[in-house]
Amino acid sequence: MKITIDGINFDAPEGYTILESARFIGLEIPTLCYHEGLSPWGGCRLCLVELFTGKTSKLVTSCTYPVEENMIIKTSTQRVLNARKMVLELLIAQCPTSKILQDMAARMGLQQVRFTPRWEKCIYCGLCVRICQEQMMAGAIGFVNRGNKLKINTPFDKTSEECRRCGACMYICPACMVRCEGPHPETILCGRCENSIQPTCTTLNDNFNCWMGLKGDCGTCVSKS
Repeated sequence: MKITIDGINFDAPEGYTILESARFIGLEIPTLCYHEGLSPWGGCRLCLVELFTGKTSKLVTSCTYPVEENMIIKTSTQRVLNARKMVLELLIAQCPTSKILQDMAARMGLQQVRFTPRWEKCIYCGLCVRICQEQMMAGAIGFVNRGNKLKINTPFDKTSEECRRCGACMYICPACMVRCEGPHPETILCGRCENSIQPTCTTLNDNFNCWMGLKGDCGTCVSKS
């Protein structure tokens, strides 16, 4: 499949997703609910990219969208970055104690969370459910209810006879890695783990990036109007 990602022409193998194609050529797309050993789900929406068709475009989840002939994809347009930040705001408002989410916020330059924090311990990414079913072959937990009553639980809210106490669900959970301040931090956003990067002015195309990351991240590149 001949596709173009961020101005880079690439012959993608049939059956590849946009995310797999981007990673193959070294382009970074943030993900949360995606894991190489599990089935794609597309639930967190952090891997959004912009897919162009003629004069129109749309946002799609790169982890679930298969490549097609002559695709034109951009992974870092302003529309994409704004959408990802909005999704991340919602996720952090759900679970501000997650270090993984806080690190993502630092890398993406998220400066504020405009939603009332709920301080819950789950973001419903489904990783624990899928690893229990697909890797541990147990199926001891699953989603229960819908809407604002959604939760992850054992069948009938009873101790599961299928659970082997393997700990895989905790190992893969992005909410189980608690912030450095502990389970009761004073602020919603942390930002302490953001690392400075070396300046560079070499850009590959209009949206993506020099070899250091997205254009504008280092503070020396100027976006085109």
